Amino acid sequence: MVGIGLAVLAVAGFAGLDTTTKWLSLGVPLMMAMFFRYLFQAVATTVAVFPSRGKALLHTRHPWLHGLRGLLLLGTSLFAFLSLKHMPVGEFTAIVMITPLVVTLLSARLLHEHVSGLRLLLVAGGFIGTLVIIRPGGQGFTWALLFPVGVVVINSAFQLLTSRMTRTEDSMTLQFYTGWVGTLVAALTLPWAWVELRDARLWLGLFLAGLLGTLGHYFLILSYKRAPASVLMPYIYVQIGFAMLGDWLLFAHVTDQWALTGMAMVAVCGVAGAWLTAHESRTTADPPEH
Repeated sequence: MVGIGLAVLAVAGFAGLDTTTKWLSLGVPLMMAMFFRYLFQAVATTVAVFPSRGKALLHTRHPWLHGLRGLLLLGTSLFAFLSLKHMPVGEFTAIVMITPLVVTLLSARLLHEHVSGLRLLLVAGGFIGTLVIIRPGGQGFTWALLFPVGVVVINSAFQLLTSRMTRTEDSMTLQFYTGWVGTLVAALTLPWAWVELRDARLWLGLFLAGLLGTLGHYFLILSYKRAPASVLMPYIYVQIGFAMLGDWLLFAHVTDQWALTGMAMVAVCGVAGAWLTAHESRTTADPPEH
């Protein structure tokens, strides 16, 4: 129960981050927002972990993979910022939630992992739900609605790389390098991206985005230490509800019926996929007696 509670707090933090990011996108340049978001994470991780771990925190067998992982996460954040600038937070969150389904498909294709027919059916259902949200050819469709698809593709590559690296790398080392790679790359663009922010609320928003993102990742790490991923995954989809609430409170946006239908399809397919993972794990761990 503690793990589940921490997972819910984590996704509440991520939904708050996305809502704040959408608000910031109206008044802060893209790369300037990225710089402060990653700077907060990098500094917070360093201050929290380096005193106890020292130089051991920096030890890695694959420095170039850390660089690639940091660039992938930065790319995910860039597409997320662009997405949120043009679409509601709830719909964006639902589309991004098909990432676990895409990772399943890529694992079968690239890592030659066995994927059942039922799981492929759930992947198809998630994609159909995404199409219902985006509605290509509809009146409200613009090419900007494809930005969250970019988030899904890049984030899926990020998840696959993370899955590989966790076999040899410490989780805090991953967090440390990811934060600083994003910070340094974003810092290179500041001479062209920096603008003077006269509204104190924008500075508060930048601080809040960094805080919510850092707390979200921290709570998620704690949750995985207290409960297996198969137990936590269904609760991750609560983020869609938090995102819709933030949309309503801050932007007075009410999701239409078609988008709600698509969001429900994505959530049901995602939760069913998590349940299937849990069932397969139990079957593997407890083979039937003969």
